[in-house]
Amino acid sequence: MQNVTPTTGKKFVAEWFGTFALVFTGTGAIVANNVSGGAISHAGIALTFGLIVLCMIFTVGEVSGAHLNPAVTLALSLSGRFERRLVLPYCSAQVLGAFCASLLLRVLFPEQLSLGATQPSGSALQSFIMEAVLTLILMMMVFSLRPEFAEKRIIAAIAIGALIALEAMFAGPICGASMNPARSLAPAVVSGQLRGLWIYLTAPVLGAFMAVPLAGILWGNQDLSGQEQ
Repeated sequence: MQNVTPTTGKKFVAEWFGTFALVFTGTGAIVANNVSGGAISHAGIALTFGLIVLCMIFTVGEVSGAHLNPAVTLALSLSGRFERRLVLPYCSAQVLGAFCASLLLRVLFPEQLSLGATQPSGSALQSFIMEAVLTLILMMMVFSLRPEFAEKRIIAAIAIGALIALEAMFAGPICGASMNPARSLAPAVVSGQLRGLWIYLTAPVLGAFMAVPLAGILWGNQDLSGQEQ
């Protein structure tokens, strides 16, 4: 069967749905943990985030690349590996998906105050640095897959899902381990918990951008500029 390149509209829907699923299940696990008195546990929340990313790479990866994260989209564009004309549609879809998920959680759990919003447990500088470094590591793994994403979807899904779970496991209690502006923006705005939001809008983008020259050193700029992910 001949492969047909998905339209921009299909990619928009794929990114919307993937990010919706990420925020609904990930922050939903935090909400459910609060409601159940800790039945899910921190480890369970970390695994939920990792597993939903793994699942969404399988589900929508062939259509849109399953970025699910504006920081990833922006860094891929900066590296030349992703078309700049698609940056706005992708980021818009990701933010819209995140807001739809947070609004649905607000309807389902009106008594919950934070809706899984990420906030620093220590100083703002501590969380800023941690978020930047966590996203740098995540972006380096994305770059290590290079342009053959469709052919290595199973490898990408397992590797990226495992890394997100790992980073959330140890860094979640400190900074929230967001690594994703859309994931943090939506629950913060919907719940009104805006403290420290600037950290989660800027640090992941900085960390993702830092990965671009580092990946260029390791794998060469030519390897980072093939077909879009």
